[in-house]
Amino acid sequence: MKSTALTVLFFLGGLLFSCSSIPSVPDEPNFQQYYDQYNVSGSFVLYGLDSDEYIRFNKDQLDKKYTPASTFKICHSLIGIETREIEDENFIIEWDSVPRQNLNWNKDTDLKGALQNSTVWYYQELATRIGGDTMKYWLDKLEYGNADISGGIEKFWLTGGLRITPNQQISFLQKLVQNNLPLSQRTMDIVKDILLMEENRDYKLFGKTGWGVQDGKDIGWFIGFIEVNHMTYVFANCIQTDDPNNQNFAKARTSIVYNILTELELM
Repeated sequence: MKSTALTVLFFLGGLLFSCSSIPSVPDEPNFQQYYDQYNVSGSFVLYGLDSDEYIRFNKDQLDKKYTPASTFKICHSLIGIETREIEDENFIIEWDSVPRQNLNWNKDTDLKGALQNSTVWYYQELATRIGGDTMKYWLDKLEYGNADISGGIEKFWLTGGLRITPNQQISFLQKLVQNNLPLSQRTMDIVKDILLMEENRDYKLFGKTGWGVQDGKDIGWFIGFIEVNHMTYVFANCIQTDDPNNQNFAKARTSIVYNILTELELM
């Protein structure tokens, strides 16, 4: 009996150890093929919260500052709820009746729909309600990028001065996932829940895309976290192109991440 019990313990211990770390790959693997496929340049970083391990691609780019574009909607949503300008994910702002190219934007919208459809006008109205002084206070408190709101309260994260690095995106997401932001638990839980993109028997994927223009280049993001095998990994993918006619740019933001996570056996 004692021998059998020890065998079970060793087996369980080995199983826990094998599931606690990122699959064995170099700290700086070569994911260039996935970027070349879409004719973009870029960088990728993944951090295992449970194993305290990083995987980095194109390391020189990870401390470069880029416009966050719509990835700022994560932080924006947190601030909106915490300041009580919006109650929760079901808070509706009425459409201003101005037709826009994205048909999903042409209707009354709640926070969940605005985040998932990246509804710009919803967040512009929310920013106006929050106000410049309060927005700046929270960006500083949350240590979000360079916390620069120059360029107008409705545009600072789109065409204004706000900048963030891929490494800073990872740090912010890590704090959110681990409930270490200076916010109420309720606020963090609501925003994490509405970031859910995909759920199946193998994993749960949470994330947000972004697309902006900076210094004559298109800047694309896909950031988020994935829960798999009871472990959590945060990731940030930032891509760039100076070709305004790159028709695959939008798809590249997410597809590159899917390819990398599949190679890492996390999807």
